[in-house]
Amino acid sequence: MVRRADRLFEIIQVLRAAPAPVTAASLAEQLEVTVRTVYRDIASLTAQRVPIDGAAGLGYVLRRGFDLPPLMFTAEEIDAIAVGARLVRRLRDPDLQEAAERVLAKVTAVVPTPLQNQLQSAPYFVSDSSAPAAPGIDLSELRAAIRHRRKMQISYTAESGQRTNRTIWPIAMVYYTDVTLIGAWCELRADYRHFRIDRVQSSWVLDDRYPAESGRLMQEWLSLRQVRPAARADRAAS
Repeated sequence: MVRRADRLFEIIQVLRAAPAPVTAASLAEQLEVTVRTVYRDIASLTAQRVPIDGAAGLGYVLRRGFDLPPLMFTAEEIDAIAVGARLVRRLRDPDLQEAAERVLAKVTAVVPTPLQNQLQSAPYFVSDSSAPAAPGIDLSELRAAIRHRRKMQISYTAESGQRTNRTIWPIAMVYYTDVTLIGAWCELRADYRHFRIDRVQSSWVLDDRYPAESGRLMQEWLSLRQVRPAARADRAAS
């Protein structure tokens, strides 16, 4: 059974996104409740000064300009935040880990007290990572290079021991349980390749940018990758 507070929140979200008045019957179907329950919920929201216009049989609209107080979350969303922040600890990415802790602290500070307790004492535990550190690459710089479409120069050692220097166009990061890959276009091979970050010996971001091309690179990479298992990353980077 969905909590009433969550249901009221969902009604507001539905009305906000709707391009036309939404009937009580439609709301009842989406929320899996009775029409009478929707009528009661609408009355409760209007009593709380949520600017909903309309009437039974005609449909309801949310007046423009209304917004919810910041950071209202359902119980499931709070659980997702708690688990997500803990999962980030496995990534061996110090800057991202610190950012996750800051996000968790900010959310905890502004949600209602019962939800604060749910965040702080969440009964979810994530095991530590066995992934090796990646001293040859700054993951914060890598993420920035992806955001700003900057090329990177890397020195890479494959599982075979072969070492090569590559100019790559970093497109994405692929997170496995204990291995992180860079999805990239490799200028040396003129094709898409994956590189394990723990096998990058050195790297630096170049001034050169690679073309955005309306997201074509990402779409091609997504269609081709089927993401290769981490154990095959060296073959992909050959």
